[in-house]
Amino acid sequence: MIESLAMPQTRRHLLAAIAAAPFVSRITRAGAASAFDPDFGTAVDAARAIRGGVISSRELTAHVSERIRKYNPRVNAFVTLVEEQALTRARAADEALAQGKAHGPLHGLPIVMKDDKKTAGIRSTCGSKMFASSVPTENAPAVQKLLDAGAIIVGKTNLPEWAGDVQSYNEVARTTNNPWNPGRTSGGSTGGGAAALACGMGFLELGSDIGGSIRTPSHFCGVFGHKPTLDVISSEGFVDPPTANPAPDRLSVNGPLARSPEDLLLSLRITGGPAGAAQVAWSWKLPPARGARLRDYRIGYVTDDPFCPVTPDVRQLLEKTVETLGKAGACLEQGWPKGIRIADWYGAYFTMLAPL
Repeated sequence: MIESLAMPQTRRHLLAAIAAAPFVSRITRAGAASAFDPDFGTAVDAARAIRGGVISSRELTAHVSERIRKYNPRVNAFVTLVEEQALTRARAADEALAQGKAHGPLHGLPIVMKDDKKTAGIRSTCGSKMFASSVPTENAPAVQKLLDAGAIIVGKTNLPEWAGDVQSYNEVARTTNNPWNPGRTSGGSTGGGAAALACGMGFLELGSDIGGSIRTPSHFCGVFGHKPTLDVISSEGFVDPPTANPAPDRLSVNGPLARSPEDLLLSLRITGGPAGAAQVAWSWKLPPARGARLRDYRIGYVTDDPFCPVTPDVRQLLEKTVETLGKAGACLEQGWPKGIRIADWYGAYFTMLAPL
């Protein structure tokens, strides 16, 4: 983990003095417990508990809001909170369910949303003071799919301005701290979402990623994240900086964060596919996995490279991971595929990131 680059020195000293235990006591894995855990349960289990009457949507949403009040002041995972709006929608979800009407697989489920996506009736800033008072009138397509599936947004999560950094700091909401150690960064750019999930302040997050903006904070905060293939999830509805000639984006994607791989799969199935008029032309369905066991897969790996050398402690962890995969039956193949040079990839990456 690294310290937040934007955190003032005085703030570092203050955080270092906070003798706070980690906010995360456990991360529930799918199928690990038969009883539903409202703090750290999976989205799949939470949605099932709501449908089965174990807990109402309003009760669970109120519980999440209480956790936000308790833990968020030291983590600062949110740019905007909409507790009353969320509770109103939760009551409506309960009433619909009482009449035998379920809106979808996420019926009544409280979720969080990265603040780079437009959300109707909820402030959407992308971490910029320029949009500090901006309230869109429509939802980004991927956001709408989650809402159509029954999800309820409880808040917009923090990020660097324009989602353009490896930490989560901006002049609108300031710094998001790591939930395990408030003196460290949560990562970025989906740092607020990863921290919120790790603290049990929501059950799903829709993030975005170019060069690690889902994967880095997921790693730093101890949750799961997935960067899908380009265009699997619509990237329309992003809160873009004003520019006369925006460059085409062929790297950024939307993707899910959650507390279990099972939840990532559920979210991907809901949000994937075309949006708008494109839905008339084609449809999308997540294909089944090519294998059911690790031994069904061939895994290529590289633990170090002269172009971007890793530190000894990181290399040791990578080698241990490779060893564990081998013992589990995976077919391992060391080295880059023939003809691949990372230096060439590096140049191509920046060409795609900022084309002239």
